[in-house]
Amino acid sequence: MNLNKAAEYLGISSNTLYVWRHRRQGPPSFRMGRRVMYRISALNEWVIAQEQADSRSNTALNPLTHKRR
Repeated sequence: MNLNKAAEYLGISSNTLYVWRHRRQGPPSFRMGRRVMYRISALNEWVIAQEQADSRSNTALNPLTHKRR
């Protein structure tokens, strides 16, 4: 899907996705001619990775759940 459709799919602005792409922070993309494209599977995998890296979603990363020594 193109950048605008991918941004809509993720629920973010196309400008945000554009900036993330240029900072190499966002989901993986590729060029098809002059168009920037995203695979739905790559978007889903990226969202899962973001969720797992967030301590609010991943209790293993939450510093409040770790016991102090």
